[in-house]
Amino acid sequence: MASTEIALPHRHLEDAPAGSGARAGWLRRHGRAAAALVLLAVALFPFLWLVHLAFKPAADLFEDRLLFVPTLDGFRALLQGSFLRSFLNSLAVSTLSTAMSLAIGVPAAYALTRWQFPGRRHVALWILVTRMAPPIAFTIPFFLAYRWLGLQDTLFGLALVYLTFNLAIVIWLMQTFFEAVPTALEEAAYIDGCGVWQAFWRITLPLAAPGVAATAVLCFIFAWNDFFYALILTRTQAVTAPVAIVNFLQYEGWEWSKIAAGGTLVMFPVVVFTVLVRKYLVQGLTAGGVKD
Repeated sequence: MASTEIALPHRHLEDAPAGSGARAGWLRRHGRAAAALVLLAVALFPFLWLVHLAFKPAADLFEDRLLFVPTLDGFRALLQGSFLRSFLNSLAVSTLSTAMSLAIGVPAAYALTRWQFPGRRHVALWILVTRMAPPIAFTIPFFLAYRWLGLQDTLFGLALVYLTFNLAIVIWLMQTFFEAVPTALEEAAYIDGCGVWQAFWRITLPLAAPGVAATAVLCFIFAWNDFFYALILTRTQAVTAPVAIVNFLQYEGWEWSKIAAGGTLVMFPVVVFTVLVRKYLVQGLTAGGVKD
């Protein structure tokens, strides 16, 4: 019996648009890259415009021209005054405050994470509440206390103020990083003869180093950018860079070249600090995002 073949209509692969999947993937990849570049340009526009004004001649400052001969006159005029001292004050206060916050907050966060005691969660909540209060609520108490203690217009006194609100950040962030470190590693160190603090320094803290770096960057930025406390608690000796820039806003006129140059210099240490620890910063900010 002869077999009969029935030809069913079907679409050959050749009939499909050639490379449509590859083109779609190419469009997705480049579309995301273009969107990322647009967002980056929008985010960096204020910073780039400030740098643009800092190198622009004072005579052409309000001109619409984008092309000009760069000049350092704004930076020279800025450094001839007292701004350099204010800049160094900001650097010293921010570094000191960050170091003190980490020295106190990291062990405190470890204790709240590992040690079980009554009211542990309430203590952590009280620490967070201190960060929620507006700065103006503590202005008068700090001012009166510092005048009585002789800490007004001092770098150490200003660093202590920054310690009060950076400490809560350190404790809350580091608790998350310490909770991500398995306790089995510390128990193995105990078996090998390590004490509690030896296990902390040799095992837990190195594993939480990305979190420490990320927390240090945030503390430094918060202290560096502070304007309110520095304006209230300083006069001449401990004036910081943000307060010094405001002094260029005078009744006779605003010195825009100095303001732009000062703003550029104020942002420079934060950018350098972030770039140096960017590897640990990314690891620290993404830690705990995926749990097993």
